[in-house]
Amino acid sequence: MSSVFKALSDPTRRRVLQLLRGGPMTAGDLSQHFDVSKPTMSAHFAVLKEADLVHTERSGKSITYYLKLSVLEESLMGFAHTFGLGSTAGDSAAPTAPGIRKKATST
Repeated sequence: MSSVFKALSDPTRRRVLQLLRGGPMTAGDLSQHFDVSKPTMSAHFAVLKEADLVHTERSGKSITYYLKLSVLEESLMGFAHTFGLGSTAGDSAAPTAPGIRKKATST
Protein backbone atom coordinates (compact mmCIF):
# COMPACT_ATOMS: atom_id res chain seq x y z
CA MET A 1 0.00 0.00 0.00
CA SER A 2 2.91 2.36 0.68
CA SER A 3 4.11 2.24 -2.91
CA VAL A 4 0.61 3.14 -4.11
CA PHE A 5 0.44 6.19 -1.85
CA LYS A 6 3.96 7.20 -2.84
CA ALA A 7 2.83 7.06 -6.47
CA LEU A 8 -0.32 9.06 -5.70
CA SER A 9 1.61 11.73 -3.80
CA ASP A 10 2.72 13.43 -6.99
CA PRO A 11 0.27 15.53 -9.06
CA THR A 12 1.89 14.51 -12.35
CA ARG A 13 1.40 10.82 -11.59
CA ARG A 14 -2.18 11.42 -10.48
CA ARG A 15 -2.82 13.21 -13.78
CA VAL A 16 -1.29 10.29 -15.72
CA LEU A 17 -3.74 7.95 -13.97
CA GLN A 18 -6.62 10.29 -14.78
CA LEU A 19 -5.61 10.32 -18.44
CA LEU A 20 -5.42 6.53 -18.48
CA ARG A 21 -9.00 6.33 -17.19
CA GLY A 22 -9.96 7.24 -20.75
CA GLY A 23 -8.11 4.22 -22.11
CA PRO A 24 -4.59 3.02 -22.90
CA MET A 25 -2.07 5.60 -24.10
CA THR A 26 1.48 5.48 -25.35
CA ALA A 27 4.28 7.06 -23.36
CA GLY A 28 4.62 9.70 -26.07
CA ASP A 29 0.92 10.56 -26.00
CA LEU A 30 0.97 10.86 -22.22
CA SER A 31 4.13 12.97 -22.25
CA GLN A 32 2.51 15.53 -24.55
CA HIS A 33 0.21 16.51 -21.66
CA PHE A 34 3.14 17.63 -19.49
CA ASP A 35 5.83 20.26 -19.72
CA VAL A 36 8.63 18.06 -18.38
CA SER A 37 11.54 16.18 -19.91
CA LYS A 38 11.29 12.61 -21.20
CA PRO A 39 13.60 11.31 -18.46
CA THR A 40 11.35 12.93 -15.84
CA MET A 41 8.27 11.29 -17.37
CA SER A 42 10.12 7.96 -17.50
CA ALA A 43 10.79 8.28 -13.77
CA HIS A 44 7.09 8.94 -13.13
CA PHE A 45 6.13 5.92 -15.24
CA ALA A 46 8.60 3.77 -13.28
CA VAL A 47 7.01 4.78 -9.96
CA LEU A 48 3.54 3.95 -11.30
CA LYS A 49 4.77 0.56 -12.54
CA GLU A 50 6.50 -0.16 -9.22
CA ALA A 51 3.22 0.53 -7.43
CA ASP A 52 1.50 -1.84 -9.89
CA LEU A 53 -0.95 0.91 -10.88
CA VAL A 54 -0.17 0.50 -14.57
CA HIS A 55 0.99 -2.24 -16.85
CA THR A 56 2.72 -1.84 -20.17
CA GLU A 57 2.88 -3.45 -23.56
CA ARG A 58 5.78 -2.81 -25.88
CA SER A 59 5.36 -2.73 -29.63
CA GLY A 60 8.66 -1.92 -31.31
CA LYS A 61 9.86 1.35 -29.77
CA SER A 62 6.41 2.30 -28.50
CA ILE A 63 5.25 1.55 -24.95
CA THR A 64 1.53 1.60 -24.22
CA TYR A 65 0.35 2.16 -20.66
CA TYR A 66 -2.82 0.66 -19.20
CA LEU A 67 -4.45 1.63 -15.91
CA LYS A 68 -4.84 -1.13 -13.34
CA LEU A 69 -7.85 0.37 -11.62
CA SER A 70 -8.42 -2.70 -9.44
CA VAL A 71 -5.07 -2.15 -7.68
CA LEU A 72 -5.96 1.47 -6.97
CA GLU A 73 -9.42 0.51 -5.69
CA GLU A 74 -8.04 -2.25 -3.45
CA SER A 75 -5.41 0.07 -1.96
CA LEU A 76 -7.90 2.84 -1.26
CA MET A 77 -10.41 0.42 0.25
CA GLY A 78 -7.69 -1.16 2.38
CA PHE A 79 -6.70 2.28 3.61
CA ALA A 80 -10.33 3.18 4.36
CA HIS A 81 -10.81 -0.08 6.28
CA THR A 82 -7.89 0.74 8.59
CA PHE A 83 -10.07 3.62 9.81
CA GLY A 84 -13.25 1.58 9.96
CA LEU A 85 -14.65 3.15 6.81
CA GLY A 86 -16.24 1.39 3.88
CA SER A 87 -18.12 -1.19 5.93
CA THR A 88 -21.47 -2.43 4.84
CA ALA A 89 -24.44 -0.40 6.13
CA GLY A 90 -25.72 -3.25 8.28
CA ASP A 91 -22.37 -4.01 9.92
CA SER A 92 -22.91 -2.89 13.49
CA ALA A 93 -19.53 -4.28 14.56
CA ALA A 94 -17.63 -1.75 12.44
CA PRO A 95 -15.89 0.87 14.60
CA THR A 96 -17.04 4.45 14.42
CA ALA A 97 -14.71 7.39 14.99
CA PRO A 98 -15.34 9.31 18.21
CA GLY A 99 -17.86 12.08 17.75
CA ILE A 100 -19.35 10.53 14.62
CA ARG A 101 -22.73 8.86 14.84
CA LYS A 102 -23.84 6.11 12.56
CA LYS A 103 -27.01 6.73 10.65
CA ALA A 104 -30.01 5.01 12.13
CA THR A 105 -31.42 2.38 9.86
CA SER A 106 -35.16 2.10 9.45
CA THR A 107 -36.82 -1.25 9.78
